[in-house]
Formats: sequence, structure tokens, C-alpha cells
Amino acid sequence: MPLHEDYDAMINSDIADMANIGNVPGAAGSSTAAHFIKRFIQEGVEWAHLDIAGVANSNKPSSLGPKGAVGYGQNPDKPVLVPKYFHVKESSEEEQANSFEQILKDNMDADYIVIDTPGSHTALSRLAHSYADTIITPINDSFLDLDVIAKVDSKDEIISPSIYSQMIWEQKMQRASRDRGSIDWIILRNRLSNLDALNKRRVSNLMDDASRLRYESVVTVVGKVVARSEETINNTLPTGHIEVLAGEFIVESAADTLPFVINTEKDAPEDSRLKHRFLDLRREKLHNNIMLRSQIISYIRHLMTARGFTEFQTPILTASSPEGARDFLVPSRLHPGKFYALPQAPQQFKQLLMVSGFDRYFQIAPCFVMKTQEQIGHQEDIFSTIEPVMYELFTKFTDKKVSEVPFIRIPYNESMLKYGSDKPDLRNPIVIADVTEIFRDSDFTIFRENIKKGSIVRAIPAPDAASQPRSVFDKMIEFAISEGAGGLGYIQFSESGEAKGPVAKFLSTQQLEDLKNAANISNGDAVFFANDKKDKAAKLAGKVRIKLADELDLLEKDCFKFCWITDFPFYELNEETGKIDFSHNPFSMPQGGLEALENAKTTEELLELMAYQYDIVCNAIELSSGAVRNHKPEIMYKAFAIAGYSEEEVDKRFGGMIRAFKFGAPPHGGIAPGIDRIIMLLAEATNIREIIAFPLNQQAEDLLMNAPNYVEDKALKELSVMLSPSARKNTEKK
Repeated sequence: MPLHEDYDAMINSDIADMANIGNVPGAAGSSTAAHFIKRFIQEGVEWAHLDIAGVANSNKPSSLGPKGAVGYGQNPDKPVLVPKYFHVKESSEEEQANSFEQILKDNMDADYIVIDTPGSHTALSRLAHSYADTIITPINDSFLDLDVIAKVDSKDEIISPSIYSQMIWEQKMQRASRDRGSIDWIILRNRLSNLDALNKRRVSNLMDDASRLRYESVVTVVGKVVARSEETINNTLPTGHIEVLAGEFIVESAADTLPFVINTEKDAPEDSRLKHRFLDLRREKLHNNIMLRSQIISYIRHLMTARGFTEFQTPILTASSPEGARDFLVPSRLHPGKFYALPQAPQQFKQLLMVSGFDRYFQIAPCFVMKTQEQIGHQEDIFSTIEPVMYELFTKFTDKKVSEVPFIRIPYNESMLKYGSDKPDLRNPIVIADVTEIFRDSDFTIFRENIKKGSIVRAIPAPDAASQPRSVFDKMIEFAISEGAGGLGYIQFSESGEAKGPVAKFLSTQQLEDLKNAANISNGDAVFFANDKKDKAAKLAGKVRIKLADELDLLEKDCFKFCWITDFPFYELNEETGKIDFSHNPFSMPQGGLEALENAKTTEELLELMAYQYDIVCNAIELSSGAVRNHKPEIMYKAFAIAGYSEEEVDKRFGGMIRAFKFGAPPHGGIAPGIDRIIMLLAEATNIREIIAFPLNQQAEDLLMNAPNYVEDKALKELSVMLSPSARKNTEKK
């Protein structure tokens, strides 16, 4: 870089000559500064020099150097290395500080700043220290009245000038990674953010102790919080504008070798993460997810109480109920042979609260759902209550587009037809159509004969896919086969309207036109076909719809699309027994009430009965399930009788609720938004274990606490529990 001639002459000078530069007080200090500056010049880096007191009485003008200016002392023939100066003796301490600070700011783009400060100006010296990342104190007694402070990116040393030049150049080469070559800088992390701690005060044990510490060790650092220099500010951190000058360093707890990397989001085996969950929770993304969880739950409470709902708690140990899933049972110590059940949901208790006169109730239940219940006249009362809550919740915690209230209502049967699922992803533009009648009299033998046997045909459009390579269509066929189908027929409609593909030649021109109209297909599109019994064809079509959206990149981005799925079937056939069973919730109100139950005589008629049951779905995730509840004993007895329960059994299993209904019960309904799923969506997590502090693995095991585990025979005897031979064998192995 070009240098001013006064500095240029210094390159060939020796240290002794430099000591005589300028005939001013503190010339020895200037020689020390000159020693540093000569090395700067030789290395070709940008630097600046400031002499605070050396020109206190100077009335000579300054001239520009490579950075700042050159000032002249009492000997104008010998320049003192002073880019900027001010008259210390004629300024107040505040004026000195302000002027000094401005000079430093003017030179912040220099690689290094060398500052001469006399010991007598202690306030000014302290100010200089606060701006310097390195403090060099000459050890020669004659220099005791002088501090020479150099800015060396964040390198902190108290050393003699004689070895300074070696240290500075070794460390500068590593400055991009901020590695000092010794422990002069550590990252501290707490719940809020990371913070840099610098060893400016040369804490005696920091270098030795910190050099032996592993990542994630716990330390206490006592020091002064100061502003970072401009070039080291990190705007991505909440604490990126400050750092700590260490004054005391205490090792509280040294960490062992880590089982996986904590300070990055690099993948680690899930079993290892769950076993060491206390470490996994320190990782930034997971830690933020758990904090988000707390904020969301807190805001839900705010939204519900603001709407007049009262929060209640219900028992964790209760009786088993037939709600579709297997109960977790807890043996009773006091009542041998009897068991409690962990509630899948506080179903009966929330209805009993309605009967007890509490008109609006909500609960953050242990089954990790938000239960809400209120006295109502119609299910629309529930919809109008919960929709604003979901909308406000999502708009608060995301910048993505959220469906406006009211959310669209889609009956269950319509959802299964159009989307092949009762959890449709409305970001996907594909709409499935029934085209059974088009193929009933077609020349496509396979479909025609299957239709005669009770099968149906569903058409799944593929927008703008006609020009896709053959490999895409082969991949879709392979996918269908992997899902249990015999294959997957398709037709391609070119831009000119020509129909191609294995199915096209079996349809007439009119049938092809009817197909395009029925499935809303345009030229340039393709269409796939699912042919099977109604339920199987619908499910396959739904899976193909999802696969096509993925393959063709059709999903709308950055949005949450909500809908209600309504009018669920009240009954279904149990796949294991072939008998009538409850499909959704046994305590729901059937549409049509007692009359509808009594008029349904055949299995087909029973399967056509609808219930006042509903789900909220968002982006293919079922977030909430609910229903208008049955509050009339006669309807409850009849509904359970159809499912194979006698009146005596209903009294035995649900006696508390039946008795309550006989003493006057208001119409009521409720819904249970799944908080875990809501948080998963808002946190953009890939699975539910990423938003729960201590989750089980996919085998329902807690690897951290080693649960479930075997217990001693003594505990089993106290509970009157005897293990089966196979379970006993497993215990003996362990």
C-alpha cells in the first residue's frame, strides 16, 4: 500500500533511531510504538497511531499519513507518529473522552491501532483500554508511566514489546476463525444466547483450566460487559453487540467426551439423542422448539380464558372406556385384580362438568390435547368458538398465510371422494373424481368386469404431466404396487388433445371427452386410475394424489390451509370381528337421534348413519377431533346396544355418566385440538419427538430413564400380578 514519506523512511531505521523521533515527553514510549509500527509497515497492513500527550503543547498542523495524520512535536524535523491529536491539558475529561472516542471511530477500519497514553491520564487510559482488544504493557521500569495499547482483533496479551511482534503475526493468520492459538476467548451459552468472554485481564487460571475443558463444561465467568467493536458485531445473536471481559473464571463442572456434537444441527442417531436427551435439549433448534411449546400453551390459555372458558383438571387414573385404542392399565394395590386406566381423553369427566353447571370448560390434558367443552345448541357453536382461536394462534406464531375464518366445511364422504382421505391437504390442487359410469360399458375389460363385482374407478388428474418422461409413469405404477394395488392405469392428453397411454385405446372419443369433463382434465394433463372396492380405491387414489403432488412439486408453499371434516359415520365394521362398532366416539350424538337408530335395520343402513362428529385438519394433519355429545340416556342405551353392549354393561362401565344424565343434562359439545401437532406445524418439525422434551421412541420406550423396565417379584406380588410364561422368561433373561 502507498505510504507517506515520513513513514516510508522508518522501514530502514533501527529501534534506537526511532527512540529519538520527536523531542517530546514520552519519547521512549514513542520508540515502543515505533517498534510495533515498523513491523506493521513491513507486513503491509493498515494501521493507525494515536499519541495522546506527546503533542499536548504543539501548535503545528498535522499532515495525512496512510491512516489518519502525522503530527509534529517540538522538533519539526523529526515527525512524531501522531495521526490525530488533541490538547489534553486544555480539555475536560469528558471532552477528552469524546474526542478520543471519535478518533478511534474514524480509524476503526485499520487492522491495528497503536495508542500512547501516559499513566497520569488514568481516565483516558481506561477509555483506551475499553476500546482495545489487546493490552501491551512495557516491562522496563522506565516505561512505567506509559501504556501502549494496540488493537489486534481480539488478541489479549500482557507481554513485553520484545516478543510482541512474534505473537501478533502468528495470531493474525488465524483471525478468520477467531482462534487465538491460546485460550484467550471462549463462548459462553445460557438459555437466551451465546456470549463471548475475552481474557483481557489475564485471569491466572483461565488459560490452564480452559485448555483442558471439553465442550459443554459449566463455568462461571465474572467480568465487565462491554460493547463489541464494530467489526465483531454479530447481528444474528441477541447478545451479538456485547462481550464480557473476564475478571474471574471458575470451573463449576467439567464435561466428559460428548456422544454427539451439540453446537451444530448435524444429524445424530435418534437412540443416542433420546438416551442423552439432556444434551440434545441444549441444541439450538430443539431448545427453541421447547421454548415455543411453552409460549404456544401459554397463549392458548390466554385465548380461552378471554372467551369465558374456565380451566379444570380431571383425574389421571380412571376407568377403561371403549374409545378405539388400547388402554394403558395400572393395577390397584388396594383392590387386587382391579385396574385403573390412563385416560385416552377425559371424555366422561368433561361431560360431567357440563351436567354440573359449568357451561364453558377447557383443559390442557395429560393426553396432550386441549379439551374444550361448552353447552351448545348446534355444532356450529363449536366451530365459531374454536376457529378464531386457531386463526389467532397460527397468525401469532408464523408469518405464513393462514386460512381466513370461517374454515371451509367438507363432509366426510365428500372428502374421501375428492381427496381419498379424511385428512386432506388443501395445498394440493388435485381433486379426485369418480368415473365408474364411464368405464361401466367401456371396452377396457379389467375395469368393466371389476365394476360388475362391486368395484369403482377413481380418476386422479396430473396437471401438465402429459409431457413427463415414461420413467415418471413407471414410478407411479411401482408406487401403486408397493401400496398393494395390482397396477395403475393412466392416459396422457397431449397439447393437441390426442389421448395416449395403456388405457386410452379402450375408450371411445365420447368416453374420452366425458372423462375429461368429469375429472376436470385439460390438454397437456395426464390422469391415473384406481380400481377396487370403494374404501380401497379411495385410499389408493388418496395416496397417488399425495405422491403426484410430491413428484410434480404441486404443493402451495408457505401457507396453512384449514378445513373442517364433518358428518363422520357413526358406526363402522370391525375388521377383526366383522361386527358393528363405533367409528369415532361412542358418546357422540347420532344425527337423527333415537329415531334414526331405531329405523336402521340392516348393516348397510347402520353404516350409513352419520354422527355430529368433526375434525379440524391443516396441511394433511388432523389437529382436532370433537363432537356434539349424547346427553340422553335412552339414546345412549340404544347406541351401545347396536354395538353389542347390554344395558347392564353400560350401567356398569359408564354408571356415573348415565346417572348424571337422568338428573337433567344440557345439550353440549366439545373438541380436542392436539397441542403436540399444532406445535409440530408451527415449529416446522418433521416428527412429534422434536417438540416434546422427553418423548418415547417409536417402540414406546424411554431410553433416558430406561422405561418400561422389569420390577422385582415382591412388587408384583403386592399388586397381585402374575407374569405369563413368556414374560417370565424375558424377566429371567434380564
